[in-house]
Amino acid sequence: MSDRRKNYRSWDAQHNSQQSVSPQEALPEDDLVFFLIDLIPQLDLGTFHDHYARQMRGQPPYDVTMMVILLVYAYAVGVCSSRKIATACERNLAFRAIVGEGVPDFRTISDFRLIHKAAFADLFVEVLRVAGQMGMVKLGNLSTDGTKMGANASRHKAMSHGYMDKELERLRSQINELLKQAEQIDAQQDAALGSRRGDELPDELKRRTDRLAKIQQAKARLEAEAKAKADEEQSRRDAQEAQRQAAGRKRRGRAAAPVDSTPEEKAQTNFTDPQSKIMKQSNKGYDYSYNAQGVVDAEFQIIVAAEVTQQANDKKQAVPMAKAAISNLQAAQIELPQREDGTPKPIPNTLDNGYFTEAAVAGLDELGLDPHIATGRQKHNEAPVPVLAGTPAPAQTPAPPGTAAEAMTIKQKMQQKLRSSAGKALYAARKHIIEPVFGQIKGARGIRRFLLRGLEKVAAEWKLICLTHNLLKIWRRDCRAIPS
Repeated sequence: MSDRRKNYRSWDAQHNSQQSVSPQEALPEDDLVFFLIDLIPQLDLGTFHDHYARQMRGQPPYDVTMMVILLVYAYAVGVCSSRKIATACERNLAFRAIVGEGVPDFRTISDFRLIHKAAFADLFVEVLRVAGQMGMVKLGNLSTDGTKMGANASRHKAMSHGYMDKELERLRSQINELLKQAEQIDAQQDAALGSRRGDELPDELKRRTDRLAKIQQAKARLEAEAKAKADEEQSRRDAQEAQRQAAGRKRRGRAAAPVDSTPEEKAQTNFTDPQSKIMKQSNKGYDYSYNAQGVVDAEFQIIVAAEVTQQANDKKQAVPMAKAAISNLQAAQIELPQREDGTPKPIPNTLDNGYFTEAAVAGLDELGLDPHIATGRQKHNEAPVPVLAGTPAPAQTPAPPGTAAEAMTIKQKMQQKLRSSAGKALYAARKHIIEPVFGQIKGARGIRRFLLRGLEKVAAEWKLICLTHNLLKIWRRDCRAIPS
């Protein structure tokens, strides 16, 4: 073996481990962390500060602005766990640039996120305002869609309604047996109990009574949900019957079976996050999830509205999401488009066929939007509907009276609208407006499930996720052009 070997650059592990490293010297000048340190203090964080104005006692809390920057930066780089954030504050140079020597522990970070969950809605609007000032919101095409985000709930901590009855019976039987045993040995143990009263529940019995109470609560939740669905179905039937009677038509066929308000045997609820629901995932499986909704502007993929629902499908989300988008735009002082005569100009709103209902189309029209909603998939070998003369253009111009377009249903009019050249162009853009946004959140940043539990907390976390998406878009466009 030859004694010759390659010369390496010098390395002194002991010396390196004792060196003090400055984040400002080690990190790039245009790093995201410095951008956030410059931008966040300029935003209105009054909602965060209001909480501490009512608490004048106790130790001084960590600086509110520092904690906001810490959470925003952590979510922006895909670090969402409070324990991982606390660890990064000790070991990661960018996190050290935020917290310095005073590193908050994971419980402080977790509590701050929970205490200020409502304040993230205001911060979302503040970031949207910055995007609007930078000309990144053009309102040429607002695209609405939803994605299933996993809930912080285990499938193993769930139970069906049918199994609950069996489990309740089993637990009641065991509790009765344990109570009988306790009564039999109570007299024998009186002398050995000392100062204790002797009527404390044994640990084994306490565990069973606690579990019995949890199952009873879960069963009550399922029964309440089933009753709400039954009431909704009965209201729908009553409305249809009223329409038939008003039109003088008789009901055809057999009478529908009475509405059943009892839960199905397979209806499930979760014990760790009862508000999460079983939803179909993109991999064709099912898991406890929430339906995270977003409305995205086409120009720079800025999210203008972010909400969460427990409903697995999107049928009822078009109008609420449009209302949220308009409200956020107005709060962010972003001017809505107008025609030359000063009247409001309808904003194009593209949605997939999961949102289509006649009520959704009418509701979006009333809000001043120009809906472009797919009405369904074209079947194999199905001839496309021809575009009729006199069909209204996408700008919602009424059809001329007496034309074939005037007699069409809302669904047929929407089909004609999407088959026009302008309608095709607008709807085709939907794929590269909103779907990449969910890909950037889930794929690039690795945020595929929520850490918080409960609809209210999850909705706040989704706004935090979406506002960090907007901040990343602002930073990547021009991190030096920060409006004052």
